[in-house]
Amino acid sequence: MGAYILRRLGLIVPTLIGIMLINFAMIQFVPGGPIEQIIAQMDGQGDVFETVGGGADAGAGGGGETSDRYTGARGLPPEFIAELEAQFGFDKPAWQRFLTMLWDYARFDFGESYFRSISVVDLVIEKLPVSISLGLWSTLIAYLVSIPLGIRKAVHDGSKFDTWTSGLIIVGYAIPGFLFGILLLVLFAGGSYFQIFPLRGLASDNWDELSALGKVADYFWHITLPVLASTISAFATLTLLTKNSFLDEIKKQYVMTAKAKGLTESRVLYGHVFRNAMLIVIAGFPAVFVSVFFGGSLIIETIFSLDGLGRLGFEAAVSRDYPVIFGTLYVFGLIGLLMGLVSDLMYVWIDPRIDFETRET
Repeated sequence: MGAYILRRLGLIVPTLIGIMLINFAMIQFVPGGPIEQIIAQMDGQGDVFETVGGGADAGAGGGGETSDRYTGARGLPPEFIAELEAQFGFDKPAWQRFLTMLWDYARFDFGESYFRSISVVDLVIEKLPVSISLGLWSTLIAYLVSIPLGIRKAVHDGSKFDTWTSGLIIVGYAIPGFLFGILLLVLFAGGSYFQIFPLRGLASDNWDELSALGKVADYFWHITLPVLASTISAFATLTLLTKNSFLDEIKKQYVMTAKAKGLTESRVLYGHVFRNAMLIVIAGFPAVFVSVFFGGSLIIETIFSLDGLGRLGFEAAVSRDYPVIFGTLYVFGLIGLLMGLVSDLMYVWIDPRIDFETRET
């Protein structure tokens, strides 16, 4: 197992470099970079030279080759454009910027946001509470509900219970999370019927004045509707996966043998079937959690006025805030690759019969 882990860790480096290289190359062809964003702000808001730290004069110039490279830059002094390029590092060739970025990221130096005057690490940490709340509770609730429900559906396969719960699951899967979120707001957040839950945010205005128990209650009061909205579609896949996994195991010979020995149905189900059937479900938990945690729903966050990683990623993409885009891509890519290794190790932990050591990577 040690050799397998070392091989997998060794593959993380070229894989991560490949991810960064592909995205870096694609960015080079996307119009509307940071300099054009600043030029657009200047065109709409007047003199914003101070926001980019330059002391260049704003006099009408003849443009030139430097300013002609950017949309809307005609009439700006070439010296000012060159200063912007130097500030953002665009005065260097692309290959040199990429290698510099890799060296900095290898030391976990992600720089500062172009437009927020805050380090990328601090910016991500600032948004983490929302993403942790949505990701953690959505994943836990999905597992806590879907696994027992999937087991019961497998045991009562073909019954009325199995039929009507399958109908409910399909309906829930078909409803988009954002639409369900709006429905929850209308019904329970003072839209037209009941005002049981708050309309927006993750904490009340008087948060600092609340007791410890009051803060816990206030937190769950605010997070209930967003978590329900982000979890609704996860029930279907996980429930049906659990059901099908149990059905496959229940039909195997060792289950019939256990029943023939006089073991109770509960003993057979949870003493023999459960461990084998739950292998694929439990082992996939790290990957599921990471996908929910880092794939923050932009629409859910917008509907409930939550400032998480989903909105951060969207705003960074719109404003071409490259340090935020590539910094978060690097960290999330690294964690995703590590979680793939953790999933494999969980397979071995749950079922020691699995041996990745003898496999080709």
